[in-house]
Amino acid sequence: MSKSLLPEDWVIVLLGFGIIGLSLAGLVLSTPEFSWTTSNELTGKVLNTSNLANIGAQFIYVFAIALIGVVLLGKPIKDVATVFPVVYLLTILALIIAGNSTVKNYNLEAVIFSLLIGLFIGNVFTLPTWFREALTSEFFVKIGLVLLGTTIIFGDILKAGSLGLIQALAVVVSVWYFSYWVCKKLKIDDELAMMLSSAVSICGVSAAIATSGAIKGDSKKLSLVISLVLITAVPMMVLMPYAAKAMGLSQEVTGAWLGGSIDTTGAVVASGSLVGDAALKISTIVKFSQNVLLGVAAFAISVYWTYTKHPNAQDKGTKPTLAVIWERFPKFVIGFIAASLLFSFALSPETAAEVKGPLKNLQGLWFALAFTSIGLETNFKDLFHSGNKKPIYAFLTAQTFNIIVTLVIAYLLF
Repeated sequence: MSKSLLPEDWVIVLLGFGIIGLSLAGLVLSTPEFSWTTSNELTGKVLNTSNLANIGAQFIYVFAIALIGVVLLGKPIKDVATVFPVVYLLTILALIIAGNSTVKNYNLEAVIFSLLIGLFIGNVFTLPTWFREALTSEFFVKIGLVLLGTTIIFGDILKAGSLGLIQALAVVVSVWYFSYWVCKKLKIDDELAMMLSSAVSICGVSAAIATSGAIKGDSKKLSLVISLVLITAVPMMVLMPYAAKAMGLSQEVTGAWLGGSIDTTGAVVASGSLVGDAALKISTIVKFSQNVLLGVAAFAISVYWTYTKHPNAQDKGTKPTLAVIWERFPKFVIGFIAASLLFSFALSPETAAEVKGPLKNLQGLWFALAFTSIGLETNFKDLFHSGNKKPIYAFLTAQTFNIIVTLVIAYLLF
C-alpha cells in the first residue's frame, strides 16, 4: 500500500473544493431525472436513453473524484474500483424508488432507501472482507458536507452558532459523564467506557475513532462502538423527525434536537432533511458545534489517560501536547465553513444561483452513496453475543438520556 499524500480530512476538503471549482468553471452536469408515477413514466422518463446517459455521466464524474481520493490516501485502487460501481448502482436504485410520487407523499428520502438496501444485502449475503474494507461511508459523507456549505448562508451560522455551541457544551459534558458513570456501574473496562461515552456524547464514529487514537484503543472494541452508533442511528434518523412533528416542535427546535442527539453526521443531515430546510441548517450547525469540541475532548482524554491510572500509556509515544487539538480537529468542518463564506460573500448572487442546483444534486448523491455503504458494512450478527450485552445496555441507556437532555436544552435555547 502506498503512503498517504495527505490526511483524509484535507483530501476531502481538496476534493470538495475541486468539485466546486469545476462547477464555477462551467463543468455543470445535467441532473438525472428520478421522478415518476406510473410504470410508463418510469420507463419513458427515468430509464430512457437520454436520462441513462445523464446517470452514466454522473457516475464517471463521481467515480473519478473517488479514485483521485483513493490515490491521495494511498489506498488500493483495485478494490475501490470494483466496489464503487456496485455502491453507485444500488444508490441509483434507491433514488429511483424515492422518486416515486407515492413515496414522495410520505416524505421518505433516498438516503433511507439506500441505507435499507445496503442493510438487506450486507446482512442477507456474506460479503468478502476486502469488499467491506473498501467501503468508505465517512469519506462520502464528508464530501457531501463540504458541498452542503454552498447552500448555507454564513449569516445563519453566526446567528445560530453561539446557541449551537452552548448546547454542544451542555450536552457533551452531561451526556459524557452520565455515560461513563453507567459504564462503570456495569463494570465495563475504562478503555471501552471512554470510546463509548465519547461516541454517544460528541459525534459518533469520529469521536470513537479520535478517542481510540488518543488512548491507543483496541480495534475490536472500537468496531463494537462504531456498530452500535451506526445501528442506533438508523431508527433515530427515521423516527425522531416524526416524533418532533407529533410534539408540535418548530423546525429550529427539531433541528437542534436532531443535531445534538443523533451520533453520525450523515444521519443528522438525512434526518434534518426530512423536516425541512430550517431544520437541516440548524441540525448541521449544532452537529458541527459538537464536532468542533472533538479536538478539545481528544486532548483532554489523552492527558487523562497518560497522567492518571494508566502510566503505561507514557511508554506508547510522546506525551500529549496542544498540537493534539489541531491533529484531532475535523478538518472537513473548515471546508464546510470556507464553502459557506465563498457563496455568502465572494460570489455574485447570479453566479451562485447558476451552480447551487447542480451542487445540491451532487451533495445529495454523496450522502446517498454514504448510506448505501453504511448499510453494506453493518452486520447485526456481530453485535448480539453474550460478551457484548453490557456495552449494548450502557450505550442504549446513555443514548436515551442523551435524547431527553438534548430535547430539553434545545427547547430552552431555540
